Amino acid sequence: MSGHLEPIKLDSYKPLRELVCEKIRQAITAGVFKPGERLMEIQLAEEMGVSRTPVREAIRKLELEGFIVMIPRRGTYVADISIKDITEVYEIRTALEILAAGLAAERISDDELQEMQRLLVEIGKHMEDDDMEKIVEADTAFHDVLYQASRNERLGNIISNLREQITTLRGRSMHYPGRLRDTLEEHRAIVESIAHRNVDKAQVAAREHMENAEHTLLKAIEESRE
Repeated sequence: MSGHLEPIKLDSYKPLRELVCEKIRQAITAGVFKPGERLMEIQLAEEMGVSRTPVREAIRKLELEGFIVMIPRRGTYVADISIKDITEVYEIRTALEILAAGLAAERISDDELQEMQRLLVEIGKHMEDDDMEKIVEADTAFHDVLYQASRNERLGNIISNLREQITTLRGRSMHYPGRLRDTLEEHRAIVESIAHRNVDKAQVAAREHMENAEHTLLKAIEESRE
């Protein structure tokens, strides 16, 4: 681990775990920690002058956001995602999301529709609380209901195989300034189209959501490399 962090200044209103998370995130985006580099909890804690607990909590959050990957029995590493990886995952996911949205517009139950609407409210609440971990969890649940409502089990299985890559990319895209609000509005457009049983509009809304997410992610990566 070649990067070095400055000690945390405990003069902020923010919780310590959030300060630690911001410090590590900034180091990753600034290139202090390189893609594929291993991060050691003990060293991070020593450099920032904190205990290992907030570092562990920060690593968990950054994993959800897609900045870090945790490999069992090997350790914690800065995520190494290539443009090719992003393009391939989004090509597949966009096609699946369009298919799922169109099928859901035809097959969704009232209970599932209500659950998607409830999750929209929940995501909005977590946005107000600035709780990224809860936002990612609720967003994942939202898409899971969409896949379930498609009544196509194989579609859900294919999505599950992409789960790790999708979660990593989703977190990075959402972290970009302004993206959360846009995501919520795009989700609302999808739900509205499905509620009206409009297959074409649901598919268009799903495509726009995926294209905007990919565009934002690529922009975030480009800016982090400047």
